[in-house]
Amino acid sequence: MPIKEHPRTGAILLCDFNSGFRKPEMVKRRPVVVLSPKIAARPGLCTVVALSNTEPFPKLSFHCQIDIRPRLPDGFNSDGVWVKGDMLNTVSFHRLDFIRVGKAESGKRLYYYDALGDAEIRKVRECVLSGLGLSTLTKHLP
Repeated sequence: MPIKEHPRTGAILLCDFNSGFRKPEMVKRRPVVVLSPKIAARPGLCTVVALSNTEPFPKLSFHCQIDIRPRLPDGFNSDGVWVKGDMLNTVSFHRLDFIRVGKAESGKRLYYYDALGDAEIRKVRECVLSGLGLSTLTKHLP
């Protein structure tokens, strides 16, 4: 079920890149980090950067590893996840979903709502700026 509200910056979600994308674009479901804040002038859209469990070859300036804390649920890697800073997308909410962590005793689904900390968000932003050819701007990051 897609999200309905804009998640906070640094949130880890699942993005469905299956429909409307073609190789060499991303073409599967994968975890992403939310980069954009809520912008009133563009409702229903969110800018995200892709994550991968596979070490890139070759490793370039727009790749970095992060550890996600608190940890993601079973089935997702939390340690040494690779940020693919060159794979930036603005997507509609219908592509995004929170990561399911299980079910409560009542049967209600439970989701992962935590976001990256400031240090990890800074690393992600540095990777994205490098992927856009704007690495000289990293000195201006908070």
